[in-house]
Amino acid sequence: MSKRPIVHIEIPAQNRPAAADFYGKLFGWTFQHFTDPGPYTIFESGNVPGGLADIGEQYKPGDVILYIARDDVAADLKRIEELGGKKLGDPFMVGELGEMAFFADPTGNRLALWKQLQPPGG
Repeated sequence: MSKRPIVHIEIPAQNRPAAADFYGKLFGWTFQHFTDPGPYTIFESGNVPGGLADIGEQYKPGDVILYIARDDVAADLKRIEELGGKKLGDPFMVGELGEMAFFADPTGNRLALWKQLQPPGG
């Protein structure tokens, strides 16, 4: 499975190892867990590195929405549910620019899938 690009970086997680397992199986991302200077998990998505932060005072489920590129939004929604995530609605069009759908990971974070159909402005 090839790694899929994202457009934003931070994801709060109730259980970082479980979240890493979910995203690794779904998108093919790779992870490295750290304990120092504090608990944190770095991920490589294929275009921009990011991280999984423990939920707490600073990070709450739903604080961040990531948009992840995809050619087949419906297929990803099915796979998300198979891996313990939740579809938050059917795919919908954003003008003529693209198709998107919201979903929640097993922690409850809201994210989105995006299929670009034509570049903005044209």
